[in-house]
Amino acid sequence: MIPDGRAGHLAMLAFSALVAGSFALGSLAANDIDPVVMTAARFWVAGLVLLAASAATGQIERSAFRAPWRYFVLAALMSVYFATMFEGLKTAPPVSTSAVFTLTPIMAAGFGWLLLRQRLTGRMALALSIGGVGALWVIFRADWGAVRALDVGKGEAIFFIGCIGHALYTPMVPLVKRGEGTLIFACGTLLAGALLLTVYAWADIVATPWADLPAIVWITLAYISVAASASTFALLQFAAVRLPSAKVMAYTYLTPSWVICWQLALGEQAPPALILIGIGLTVLALFLLLRDDSAVSGRTATEPNVVGGS
Repeated sequence: MIPDGRAGHLAMLAFSALVAGSFALGSLAANDIDPVVMTAARFWVAGLVLLAASAATGQIERSAFRAPWRYFVLAALMSVYFATMFEGLKTAPPVSTSAVFTLTPIMAAGFGWLLLRQRLTGRMALALSIGGVGALWVIFRADWGAVRALDVGKGEAIFFIGCIGHALYTPMVPLVKRGEGTLIFACGTLLAGALLLTVYAWADIVATPWADLPAIVWITLAYISVAASASTFALLQFAAVRLPSAKVMAYTYLTPSWVICWQLALGEQAPPALILIGIGLTVLALFLLLRDDSAVSGRTATEPNVVGGS
């Protein structure tokens, strides 16, 4: 049997690869459908997939329906994240947008301290700083002039707002989870998000010419609903109760590298060589963060009192 810590790491490795596909495919479909409508559709499809999986594995229990407000809080955070991702991809390159995503470990560490009193060692703080510098180098397109002028693209700025929600989501999971199965808890979050976004964007959903949407939109919707929503929600929640928040989000540092692999596979050009310096720094940060030690003291994601009381 795989130990909890190692299983959490394997889950996040798969998570990072699947998330990268969202950026690569999402950039191809972002201008063909409203981002909130796309997010609502992905939540419905992914939620129903997980509902079927939960039923098949016997995870639908009465306890899963206690305190439904928890699902709506988590859903609101992730709805903002996914909607801003597609809005940002309208103007920002996938590699640059994914670099913004790599800023979430720093924010997750801050929220982990505020909510769970998870404290960083010096090495983790150094790793987060290195990763942050690498991410900023990519975001500013390896251009010192853009750095000096704080010239951040509109798409990157929009997506950064969503990443704040994603970073807060990570420590919120162990804080509010009450022993429910991973699949049914992720399902509840997705269906709550689907309801919220359907109410919010009903007029746009009805006005969307579904029959006339190009094939890339349907391909992207299928991928992000199953691989990059249903699967990643389950993987993230699985890992969040086995690893500290900062280590969970450390795997986001692999996302730009995975995005480049995805783009090359889809026939896109590789980014400029100078951009690779920043990506190299984010990979270095990942290895520093994942070195085995008592990385976080205080309350960790695996301690019983972190999981919400009954």
